[in-house]
Amino acid sequence: MSFQPNQPCCATEFTENSTAAPPMPHNSLLKKITFLFILILAMSFAIIEKSFAAEHIIQMTAEETQDDGFGNKLLAYKMLSHTVNGTDITDQYSPNATIPGPTIVLTEGDKVKLTLLNAIPDNPLSAGISQQVSVHVHGVHYNILSDGTLKVINQHLDEGAGHGPENTFVSYEYEWNVARGTAGTWPYHDHNFESHNGSENRGLFGAVIVNPAASSTPINSYTFTKEYVLYIGDDAFWGMEIDGVSKKQSKHGVNPSLAATKNTDVRFHLIAMGTDIHKFALNGYKWFDPGTHNLIDQIAIGPLEKHVFIIRAKNSAQYMDNNFSNKLLGMIGSFNVH
Repeated sequence: MSFQPNQPCCATEFTENSTAAPPMPHNSLLKKITFLFILILAMSFAIIEKSFAAEHIIQMTAEETQDDGFGNKLLAYKMLSHTVNGTDITDQYSPNATIPGPTIVLTEGDKVKLTLLNAIPDNPLSAGISQQVSVHVHGVHYNILSDGTLKVINQHLDEGAGHGPENTFVSYEYEWNVARGTAGTWPYHDHNFESHNGSENRGLFGAVIVNPAASSTPINSYTFTKEYVLYIGDDAFWGMEIDGVSKKQSKHGVNPSLAATKNTDVRFHLIAMGTDIHKFALNGYKWFDPGTHNLIDQIAIGPLEKHVFIIRAKNSAQYMDNNFSNKLLGMIGSFNVH
């Protein structure tokens, strides 16, 4: 008897000497095998994901810092402590509150618990105005209680440390899920102090760098001797430098002078702020526009946009905003190659 494909498998009799084809698996058996295969595959990916994951426990504060020259106190974030799977890396950061704030370097798959404290003195002349400070982050994943905004925006509660319009907290904890697909350079900033837009314009901003998880990703094949984070404002660059070996962060401030060793690979992270369209240039250098094979020598970048590129340090140069009006305002800094 030949096997009929549309006939149930149990309708065909088989003996030890039978020459008929063996029975086909029942549809339900096929589904079970397929399900088990998918389950094993998913568990494998989960194990790979877990192998990259690290737990970051971070404490930061926000406080007043230097005068802006017009009698107004600038505000800044300061890193109090940062542990990664229990290992303390706080000495990588400045011991002072800085503008820009600490750059937090993560890897896809990481989890972050960030507790913010408010050390900004209460202003008795600002009764009824929010004195709550927050951390609102872009790029990584979080739930609504970690949005770092006021209740008027998130419809839940004022999510920061200090006196808010409706909720007052001594400190506030944010949880971030650095999920796959979040690799990139992302800003974080205050969203609560004195208004529902916060006080980013007074210095409460910083960056998160999320590196890809997979070691086979091309970006992970580079050893960067230096990384530079430059925030492009409407009248100045605000930036800082990260050493590739020690991971120490330094050179915070306006139009910082950046340093590199000749013939080493360095990475620039540009984050546009303010309202202008900028034209960033690094004189004498060209780099690949990410995601393309095109070499460029300047990039147009607008508010909240970012641009990350890699070069090999060859000669000293100046970085600048080639937008005419911004250049007149002195948006120029030094890139010193030794």
